[in-house]
Amino acid sequence: MSSLWEYANPRKFMSTSTTLLPWVSAIAGLCLVVGLVWGFFFTPDDFRQGSTVKIIYLHVPAAIMAINAWLMMLVASLVWVIRRHHVSALAAKAAAPVGMIFTLIALYTGAVWGQPMWGSWWEWDPRLTSFLILFLFYLGYIALWEAVDNPDSAADLTSVLCLVGSVFAIISRYALLFWNQGLHQGASLSLDAEENVADVFWYPLLICIAGFGFLFLALVLYRTQTEIRARRVKALIAQERMT
Repeated sequence: MSSLWEYANPRKFMSTSTTLLPWVSAIAGLCLVVGLVWGFFFTPDDFRQGSTVKIIYLHVPAAIMAINAWLMMLVASLVWVIRRHHVSALAAKAAAPVGMIFTLIALYTGAVWGQPMWGSWWEWDPRLTSFLILFLFYLGYIALWEAVDNPDSAADLTSVLCLVGSVFAIISRYALLFWNQGLHQGASLSLDAEENVADVFWYPLLICIAGFGFLFLALVLYRTQTEIRARRVKALIAQERMT
């Protein structure tokens, strides 16, 4: 049985990810097309929220992936700190812009949903505020990678930042449990069946979440490959200069 650590080898990772990438991309595309078309065109309007409810097919998956992307970065950063595997550091770096875009989508679609529901585009609700802070952490994480020339030092510093930002990722996920008050509605998906959205919305929402998850995986695999190639090019350029 092969060890998981084998994929920390850049050659092994490149070979495996090249094989997986077309399949993951195809599944992501299929799930997104089926889920979004089903959700936006073949589900009824909500009796309270009207057609505005259909924003959940973008907002909920984007919010879930915004948080999980940061947690994936945390795991990859910890692997770097403990095992010093460069692929894990590059995977965390590759995931950051993707997670930032998901966070931005969640913030924007939340504003679009909130305007007719709350009468304003923004409220300093605990979950909204923690999501905004998470977005700023994404920006800071990306900026820190660009600001430090030495890649190992950049990986060390961004790992610390990722650990700190994980607090807000957790707060974003459980804000409604930490604070009983807040305008944001409860979880759309829950182990408690009574808290879930109706089945007519639930099934296409699950497909959309799967689509966003596979899309994230595809983008991270592709961007990690790009980071590995860029690292190799820099190493070759440095070697030529020395000779």
